[in-house]
Amino acid sequence: MKMKQDEKVYKTLGTVGALGIGTGVVVIVASLAAGIVMIVSGAKLLARRSDMLIR
Repeated sequence: MKMKQDEKVYKTLGTVGALGIGTGVVVIVASLAAGIVMIVSGAKLLARRSDMLIR
């Protein structure tokens, strides 16, 4: 009985570890995409700043 519980815990820990790594990868990719979008938007604003009139 003890052995089956140990195997269950071992498999559960493996699954949780894999999910943690997957979540980390998704967060890194999303933050990179957001950073790139912000850089591109900022560059566009800087390029067009002479066209804008601010009073």
